[in-house]
Amino acid sequence: MNAVRYVKKAKKGNKEALLQLIMAEKDDYYRLALTYMGNSHDAMDAMEEMIVRLYENIGQLKKAESFYSWSRTILVNSCKALLRKRQQLVLLDDAGADGRSAAEHAPPGDPYRYTDQQMDIRQMLLHLNEQQQEAIQLKYWHDLDYQTIAEMTNVPVGTVKSRIFQGLKKLRELYGGEADESR
Repeated sequence: MNAVRYVKKAKKGNKEALLQLIMAEKDDYYRLALTYMGNSHDAMDAMEEMIVRLYENIGQLKKAESFYSWSRTILVNSCKALLRKRQQLVLLDDAGADGRSAAEHAPPGDPYRYTDQQMDIRQMLLHLNEQQQEAIQLKYWHDLDYQTIAEMTNVPVGTVKSRIFQGLKKLRELYGGEADESR
């Protein structure tokens, strides 16, 4: 799919072109929203909010080739806004309002259900501050590069690298792993 061509069509008001762009990355959007929101219902709400914002603001996009990083930033901001409205903690809440985990909220056939290992990792991440958690999840769960994370979180690249380094260092201290290899 030629994303730049579809972005140009979408900027001219073609709703179908915008829909094609979104559908091409729907799984990545969903995983990202689920990471922030903790359950599939809230993740879908955040995606709906993102789509509305994309439609309303597509004319403001300067570089067509930046559509996906721009749209992910909008999704992250939508998630954070929804979480603020609900007074939840960003990336920390892996239990819903009814006390069930995010895995229990997901439909049985949902390929994004949390595994036991992912839930253990989420528990480990609770020992980090919110910025470190966010940076580590975006880097390692969503395979985003430092520059993209910096743009999404509106901080310098060096800050992203520092958050990841310090977070991983703290996890190593708490849980072991990658001990000093010079011994």
